[in-house]
Amino acid sequence: MDAAEVSLPVLIGLVVIALAFDFLNGFHDAANSVATIVSTRVLRPQHAVAWAAFFNFIAFLVFGLHVAQTLGTGIVEAQIVDARVVFGALTGSIIWNLVTWFFGIPSSSSHALIGGLLGAGLAKGGLGIVVWSGLSKTAAAIVLSPLLGFLLALALVLAVSWLFVRRTPFAVDLWFRIFQFVSASLYSLGHGGNDAQKTMGIIAVLLYSQGLLGGEFHVPLWVVLTCQAAMGLGTFAGGWRIVKTMGMSITRLTPVQGFCAETGGAATLFLATYLGVPVSTTHTITGAIVGAGSTRRGRQPHRGRLDPHDPGRGPDGSCGVRAGRPVYLRNSSGRRRRSVCSSTSVLMSTSLPVSASRASSLKPNSTAVMSSSSSTPPRPSRTRPR
Repeated sequence: MDAAEVSLPVLIGLVVIALAFDFLNGFHDAANSVATIVSTRVLRPQHAVAWAAFFNFIAFLVFGLHVAQTLGTGIVEAQIVDARVVFGALTGSIIWNLVTWFFGIPSSSSHALIGGLLGAGLAKGGLGIVVWSGLSKTAAAIVLSPLLGFLLALALVLAVSWLFVRRTPFAVDLWFRIFQFVSASLYSLGHGGNDAQKTMGIIAVLLYSQGLLGGEFHVPLWVVLTCQAAMGLGTFAGGWRIVKTMGMSITRLTPVQGFCAETGGAATLFLATYLGVPVSTTHTITGAIVGAGSTRRGRQPHRGRLDPHDPGRGPDGSCGVRAGRPVYLRNSSGRRRRSVCSSTSVLMSTSLPVSASRASSLKPNSTAVMSSSSSTPPRPSRTRPR
């Protein structure tokens, strides 16, 4: 079956399969764009996926089509791509996406599609059809994109920590819960601008092989709109398994760390999309989450162990959301006692650096442990066991 002999029903069926892959891409990968905002409890999962779906759809208004151009003509020669190559690439990547979604593995749909296209092209034309310049650029991005996301998120956490060192933890928490709406929007925008273009490139090169685009390769507007809509619907449909893995199993984030992870990941995606490099959004946000979470202190700043049924415990694992709320601790002998959460203990639980003079002005109670720069630790208060 030659490329010129493909009938219209077969061509429509291949476009539908490509849009199904785009839907699964949104279902599988776009969940990563809301993982941090869900893990910090700024938005519920249902509201977060709707928020991400909107910004995934409007991404074509912001970015060009450089990634679609790379995938359509920069991996294998466009002349050898026919219906069989497109079908093999899409089928292999769809099966891999379904397997990794079922087991909750945050794998890359982008690499699955690129690998499927490369494998199908090699099966038809051998090594001579590979565009080595585009393939080497894409392969380098596999390593560089998560590394850049890691470094940017780490640098942002350190910068924010020093900029807000004299602010109260409650004001910082409130501000960055608002800022996370902006960072999550930017990351979803970057995801829609990079990932949706990969399916656009596949459909466009299929149409080009059938002679439906004229003599020059380009991406029609209807292809752009349908791919963005398919990805937006896939994002809205869910992907909670991978949200849980990305947002809770790797590390637990505070709103400050969530903002820095999303901003670092968005900056990486913006740069890659501008350069026309198809990167893995999954690996990018994973590197950013690890970079932001690596700044967390290894030990909790409390003398006792937090009770798992503590009603005053904050969503990020701190001793309380507000100073003055009750907190239940267990001492070394295992006895449960009731105390009051102070400003100092909340501040130190957010992993923000604090000077000794600043910490001493916050009047710590028995549950707070001063930083190593303070001279004397606080004396334990005498509280009756409950």
